[in-house]
Amino acid sequence: MEKNILIVDDHFIVRSGISLLLENELDEVQVFEASDFPEALLEFGNICFDLVILDINLPSGKKCDMIDVLRELQKDVKILIFSAHEEDIYAFRYVQAGANGYLNKLSDSDTIVKAVKAVLEAGKYISIDILEKFIRFSQGKRESSNPLEELTHRELEIAELLVKGFGNLEIANELDIKMSTVSTHKLNVFKKTHITNIIELSELFKKFTN
Repeated sequence: MEKNILIVDDHFIVRSGISLLLENELDEVQVFEASDFPEALLEFGNICFDLVILDINLPSGKKCDMIDVLRELQKDVKILIFSAHEEDIYAFRYVQAGANGYLNKLSDSDTIVKAVKAVLEAGKYISIDILEKFIRFSQGKRESSNPLEELTHRELEIAELLVKGFGNLEIANELDIKMSTVSTHKLNVFKKTHITNIIELSELFKKFTN
């Protein structure tokens, strides 16, 4: 039976390259493309998808919240996060949030095909490194020296925006939350990472995400 796959990414060359790769390497697939999240929602209104390959950092998207929105429209759709963010920090969070897998954009073509096949056939894709991290976490072992791993998903989102120069009001508007909520999460970010200002936070991101 033919599988419908939707690639959601704001870069034309990325969408085209992945689309061509999957059409050449997989049997009985039809690949669709969307350049932003609103366009993806329109596609969801017309077609039933087996898999969405989703760039989590879309300009018009709401990061982790997009997973829930897509599942509300099509509860059985599988979602493979496709991101340039560091796997060590972000993969664990997005899988916990309901994604079926996480794939770094620097992955080679063989890994991309392997990940897509795994999600379509088994419902999950995760690298060996992240699988080991899941196991350590489930056993209560936290060996990382990276303070960013102590942040919740929302705290990490806010930390990213702070580093980008967003103020509290801009963050509240971007994430559709109250300013008081932003302030609370901001205090938690500083407390958990043991820093006192945005400059130090920027240095943390440079150290652990580059």
